[in-house]
Amino acid sequence: MDEKSEILQKLTECVEKGKADINSPYPPELKGQKGASELTVDALENNISPGEILNDALMIAMNNIGEKFSEGKAFIPNLLIAAKAMNASMEHLKPFFESGEIKHKGTLIIGTVSGDLHDIGKNLVKMVMKGDGWNVVDLGVDVSPEKFTEAVVENPDCVVGLSALLTTTMLNMESTVNSIKEKSSATKIFIGGAPVSQQFCDKIGADGYYADPHSLVQHFH
Repeated sequence: MDEKSEILQKLTECVEKGKADINSPYPPELKGQKGASELTVDALENNISPGEILNDALMIAMNNIGEKFSEGKAFIPNLLIAAKAMNASMEHLKPFFESGEIKHKGTLIIGTVSGDLHDIGKNLVKMVMKGDGWNVVDLGVDVSPEKFTEAVVENPDCVVGLSALLTTTMLNMESTVNSIKEKSSATKIFIGGAPVSQQFCDKIGADGYYADPHSLVQHFH
């Protein structure tokens, strides 16, 4: 295996296993070894392009951990540490996104609907979509329909992700969908969260329901 492939393979492993940098104690078998941050610097110094780092390491790693999560072989903590490692790598790629050398796949506006303060699910989707090369605008929790609609007007070609964890607050998804569609009927809106289903999605006029972040990413592949 050449040096370039070896660096990308190691970076993929570090992100999937959640080793952000050399000081990360987890996983034990990689203790004291370089993590995602250092390997990204090595990759750039070895003339591996930012696009290759994103496509041939970060996206593969997040896809692998996402698949395991969907199959019940990985859990929320595994996703969270993988995302942390991915973010450590992304810090070094930020300038290339800003200069336009790497293009974002698109913009995702995401938030938890009004009345709901839960954010773990939303944050997981944000991390996984970022790892897939998306620009993610996170509006936070308890987001009003008006705030979602304003963000859509500011980002005309975006897609929207709505999250809710309670049966009471999921009802607020409907007013949010109506508000966005009134202003921009072509905008695609995807929903997720424990109480939500495809049936509910159809009822409120959203464009898709996904049970986990990996399934949403796959929709765009």
